[in-house]
Amino acid sequence: MAAVPPICEFGWKAVDFELDGVDGKSYGLQDIRGPKGTLIMFICNHCPYVRSIVDRIVRDAKDLEAEGIRSIAIMSNDTEAYPDDSFDNMKSFAERHGFTFPYVIDRTQAVARAYGAVCTPDFFGFNADLELQYRGRLDESKTTLVPDARRELFEAMSEVARSGRGPEAQTASMGCSIKWRAA
Repeated sequence: MAAVPPICEFGWKAVDFELDGVDGKSYGLQDIRGPKGTLIMFICNHCPYVRSIVDRIVRDAKDLEAEGIRSIAIMSNDTEAYPDDSFDNMKSFAERHGFTFPYVIDRTQAVARAYGAVCTPDFFGFNADLELQYRGRLDESKTTLVPDARRELFEAMSEVARSGRGPEAQTASMGCSIKWRAA
């Protein structure tokens, strides 16, 4: 089921976490914090929205690293109900797509709840002071790749790297809803 998150709540502070990565390391907010900003992405392996843009996500994260923005991808789905999102499948997904950033699992879903993540993909772009400046989409692609789409996430985070502020006009991301565990 498709979901759309709210638009950016400017200035909202990033919440710390400690999550296991597919590379065998554990990551917290300070481990991935960039000198000019931090991009936290909620993604998963099975979502057709993520699958259609994953190579652009990798490209943009790599290009943003050169601008002082570091990135991390968090997978928060219920892996029992969605085995395609298992930790082992996360490892192969990250390897297959050449992730240059940590890919971590939120087994308790506490991090997704703390951030108010709604869908995959859901992008949270923070400035150097870890204040939210972007909560929009990667580009206009949905489940079908739009050729030559404007790089909205990249442009916004480049602006954050230069000025500390994200653009006022942002278009919400769209994707598969987070697969929450039954209460």
